[in-house]
Amino acid sequence: MPASSLTSVPSFRSRIGCDPRSGYYAAPHRYRLHLSPSCPHCLRIAVAHSLLGLDDILPVTLLPAVPDAPDGGYLALRPLYEASSHQHPGPAVAPVLSDDWTGRIVSTHTPDILRDLARQFGGRGPDLHPRGAAEAIEAVARLCERGITRAAQRAGESGGDSAARDTALATLLRTLDVLESRLASRERLLGDEVTVADLHLWVTLVQLDLVHRHHLDAAAVHRITVHPRLWAYAQRLTAHPAFGTHLDLDGIARRHHAHCRGEEAAGAAVQIVDWAAYARRQAPQRARQPG
Repeated sequence: MPASSLTSVPSFRSRIGCDPRSGYYAAPHRYRLHLSPSCPHCLRIAVAHSLLGLDDILPVTLLPAVPDAPDGGYLALRPLYEASSHQHPGPAVAPVLSDDWTGRIVSTHTPDILRDLARQFGGRGPDLHPRGAAEAIEAVARLCERGITRAAQRAGESGGDSAARDTALATLLRTLDVLESRLASRERLLGDEVTVADLHLWVTLVQLDLVHRHHLDAAAVHRITVHPRLWAYAQRLTAHPAFGTHLDLDGIARRHHAHCRGEEAAGAAVQIVDWAAYARRQAPQRARQPG
C-alpha cells in the first residue's frame, strides 16, 4: 500500500495575502488550481472550492486520475515546476495552486491552500476555516491521518508481525469510536456548519472504504461498519453536490491499483457505503482537462 503523503514536505509554500504588498494577493482570475480528484489532498481542495462558490474567480484544471510521468508526477505540471524551480529534482505532483500572471507555483501545501481559499477568497459559502478553529482543525487532521489512514495501512499490511497489525486495527477502531461519540449530538465536527475538519474526515472515510478496506479481512471491515452515526454522516455529506460531484470512483480505483503493492483481502467484498448512489450526480462545470 502506498505511504501517506500528508506529512511530506511541500515543494512550494507561499501564501495568498490580504493586500498587494503581500506579493500574492487575492485577485479574481489570477490563480488556478490543478487537481486530480482521485488524490485525497486534491479531493479536499475540490470540495472546498465548490462549497465556496469559486467557479467564476478561480478556475480549476483537472488532471488524470493516475499520474502520467515516469517519475510519478504529471507531465502537464512539469513546465510549472520548472518555471518555479529550475531543474526541480522531484516529480511534478498535484495539488498545485499556480499564479497565471507569473506562470509560477504559489503552493503545493494542502492545509495552506485550504486556509487561503476560505479566508482570502471565501465569502459566498460557509466559513470553512473559522477564526480560532485552527488548532481544532489540525487536531482532526492528525486524528484522521494517524488514527485512521496510517492505522488502516498498517492493519492491512501483508505478512510481517501479526501483533503489529492487531495493534493498528485496535487503534483504527478506537479512533472510529471517538468520532462516533463526537457525532452523537451534532451533525458536523466543529459546529453547525461544514468546516475544513469535515473535509478531512469525509475524504479519510472515502479512502478507508474505497482503498484501505481492500487490504483488511472481512471480520475487521465488519467491525468498522459498526459505527452508524459516522457512516450516516459520510453519506449526508456525499449527498451534497459539492461533495458527491467530485467523487470519481473509477479514478480512485485506478489510482489505487496503479500504486498499490499489497495483496487484496476478503474485506474487499464487504461494501460499507454505496458511494455510487451519490457520486457525480451533477457533472462539475468549472473544470477543464489540460490541453
